[in-house]
Amino acid sequence: MKRRSLLKAFTLSASIAAMGLTWTAQAAETIKVGILHSLSGTMAISETSLKDMALMTIDEINAKGGVNGKMLEPVVVDPASNWPLFAEKGRQLLTQDKVAVVFGCWTSVSRKSVLPVFEELNGLLFYPVQYEGEEMSPNVFYTGAAPNQQAIPAVEYLMSEDGGGAKRFFLLGTDYVYPRTTNKILRSFLHSKGVADKDIEEVYTPFGHSDYQTIVSNIKKFSAGGKTAVISTVNGDSNVPFYKELGNQGLKATDVPVVAFSVGEEELRGVDTKPLVGNLAAWNYFESVKNPVNTQFVADWKAYAKAHNLPNADKAVTNDPMEATYVGIHMWAQAVEKAKSTDVDKVREAMAGQTFAAPSGFTLTMDKTNHHLHKPVMIGEIKADGQFDVVWQTKEPIRAQPWSPFIPGNDKKPDYAVKSN
Repeated sequence: MKRRSLLKAFTLSASIAAMGLTWTAQAAETIKVGILHSLSGTMAISETSLKDMALMTIDEINAKGGVNGKMLEPVVVDPASNWPLFAEKGRQLLTQDKVAVVFGCWTSVSRKSVLPVFEELNGLLFYPVQYEGEEMSPNVFYTGAAPNQQAIPAVEYLMSEDGGGAKRFFLLGTDYVYPRTTNKILRSFLHSKGVADKDIEEVYTPFGHSDYQTIVSNIKKFSAGGKTAVISTVNGDSNVPFYKELGNQGLKATDVPVVAFSVGEEELRGVDTKPLVGNLAAWNYFESVKNPVNTQFVADWKAYAKAHNLPNADKAVTNDPMEATYVGIHMWAQAVEKAKSTDVDKVREAMAGQTFAAPSGFTLTMDKTNHHLHKPVMIGEIKADGQFDVVWQTKEPIRAQPWSPFIPGNDKKPDYAVKSN
């Protein structure tokens, strides 16, 4: 009896051990990929679509056999527009979930929050949104624009004859690092063009701000002093009441054009765009660009939105940070294939010089030293249907200048990625 029980126990423990081996083998068969975007709170309006785009891209890569013969397994977390929570969730993805890479963040304050964690743990973050520059970490690849790939060309356009010949500038932003640093750069740039401080107004509102009545009224008063343009670095769901108020007060683009750096097709889905026709946005991609790669990209996204019952799937749109997410994930996959490993140091090395034929219609290159993409610059005019008509663009991709020449002392900083701490 004892011998039989012993045999049974041995057989059972052998089975459990075998099951454990199977589970381990299965776990080793996938490559875990972290997705760190706000799915609730003030930034959900912009970030939820980036999470969905990341999932679509992962599905696309898996359908073609994965990476190095392994399927990608997404691990999605919600830092809920809570900046310290970004750091906590980033640490969880790297230490508990053991992800090979993270795709995430929108605001610079969320990126700044996670940066020390990624540098400490030698994690890899792909950041897909235009930003203020002034950063170049070995643990981050920046697939959005630096100021010379968005903000500076947009203001140059507004000052040109084609852009309306603006002489006065109302800088309106959400109160955090990206708008403040971008406007510091723009103020210095405007000074270099002979614009005096009396012709520059700077106003900030908190995240989630919804009452723009006084501000829009002040824009009208300020514009009485000469040809005026508004540079908007308002982020998140505050854009909806801001644009509604422009319409309410009859402030037309022909009188005072607004160029936005954080408003794309996704943000305009919830707004009546008819009163906004002619206002501008500066990006590196618009859904409306015509080329075969983009036609496929847009069709795939609309089909994915429908198949996964995403909210308002019938009105699904693509935008610039979605394109940057898509490009970033594909480039990372290419680098892993090249390195034959998900090891961060090896992938970092393999990322240098990676290229990808992007939906923008350009082949984008990851710079060999500064961890930023070479990107085209486009300025789009809002149409009545919430899409953009591209009114100006560069002939070829522009190399990023993460350290803006308009900030004193930047000329002495290295043109390669170094840890910030």
